Amino acid sequence: MTEDAVDLLDALRALAFMGDLSMGQPVDHSPRVAWLATRLGQRLGLDGESLDELTSVALLRWSGCTANAGDVAATVADDVEGRAAMLALQPERVHLLVAPADLPARVRAISAIHCEVSAVIAEAIGLAPSVAAALACVFEHWDGSGQPRGLRDAIPQAALIVSLCSDLEVLTRVHGLAAACALLRARADRVYPSALVDIACELAPVWFEQLALGAPLEAAPAFAVRRMAPLALVADVIDLKLPWLLGHSRAVSACADTLARAVGLAPALRDAVRRAGWLQGLGRAAIPNAIWEREGALSDADWERVRLSPYWTARAARHIGHLAQEADIASHACERLDGSGYFRAARWPALPLEQRVLPVAASWVALRSRRPWRPAFSDAAALDILRAEAARGRLDGDVVAALASSGTGRAPAVSVSVSGDSAAVLTARELDVLRRVSLGDSNKAAGQALGISPSTVRTHLESVFRKLGCNSRAACTLKAALSGLL
Repeated sequence: MTEDAVDLLDALRALAFMGDLSMGQPVDHSPRVAWLATRLGQRLGLDGESLDELTSVALLRWSGCTANAGDVAATVADDVEGRAAMLALQPERVHLLVAPADLPARVRAISAIHCEVSAVIAEAIGLAPSVAAALACVFEHWDGSGQPRGLRDAIPQAALIVSLCSDLEVLTRVHGLAAACALLRARADRVYPSALVDIACELAPVWFEQLALGAPLEAAPAFAVRRMAPLALVADVIDLKLPWLLGHSRAVSACADTLARAVGLAPALRDAVRRAGWLQGLGRAAIPNAIWEREGALSDADWERVRLSPYWTARAARHIGHLAQEADIASHACERLDGSGYFRAARWPALPLEQRVLPVAASWVALRSRRPWRPAFSDAAALDILRAEAARGRLDGDVVAALASSGTGRAPAVSVSVSGDSAAVLTARELDVLRRVSLGDSNKAAGQALGISPSTVRTHLESVFRKLGCNSRAACTLKAALSGLL
């Protein structure tokens, strides 16, 4: 299977969409921040290259959210709602799961993961080093009180502008413009320089009036030369939200590609189905980790939220340009021919063949992978389950038959060029350790599975971190996946 590359701006929009969902924000939050940041940059007299940098930082600011979702979920009851409350400066809405005294260290660690992964994403896409440098500082404060490094004088201007415009957008939406400006001024010369706050608050009434009148968000500067980005990157970032999903979207895409060919889809539709496999988990970011990882039966309320996952994937089709068809196909991954699927509860006559392939591919990959509530099924057992579903009229029997005869299995590696030391060769044992911890194992659990001590696991991990140039497991996982090591 060849690597799928898409327009860079489409990849940025897809990552922005997912990031906004992860942060509990409206799906136009990051594009609006990019628009505001561009206006502020123009007022400051920045050149076109610097304005492009602002756009990239604004769209990628929340791209590290999936990587630390598990850590956030271990700190607050609802990682999506908790982040939304913190952005709105409403701490009373946050239900802590840790002692208040432990919160600063948690915040520092969570911020470090987010910033490192965001910078890795920018590097993998091939953006300028200045973009990665700014993304590494999105939680730093003007007075040195920010996270994770407590920088003061070395914070890039793009990070400060985007941080200010992000707060301006959120606080205006939640509290109104007057209250938002009052809150920004109270944070001036602490979180961001007062000179930027003064300009933003002076021009904000005009800016928000233009936005209210429908100013096109696409007016933010585009890249001077059309550039491409790998869909594999988007898929890997999606899967970072839950450790046990490592490689899920890659495998679904590969399986869907095989099945689309086997059932005779035309080349253009086959390509669309394959690319839809990369995107089918996009809407998962809107659902709290606590629901995805619940071992017992889900409540009705939980199920209602789960059913929204493909809905949000469908909504992405309106925001990511040339990937609209793929996002629409991807949003059918949970539909069933008898109408028992979600979110549309669509039935067979309304589901053309290209929308019947992905449900089989996604189910096959999921059944053959372990989950927190069950072990992985064997190939034979998984195939029996799918055949039974086809016999009940829930899955397409011809597609399941094609699966049975294709011998499809693990997705082939799709390597994305990542600079630095990420291409360094890992030993076989280091790869074994990295695979275990990337799937969510603790050092103790990884050691038990591999027959080594936790301290030996730690030694191997330190070597992996050094070779890949990373400081967190999430960044190691992403770099290794992009380099074809996992």
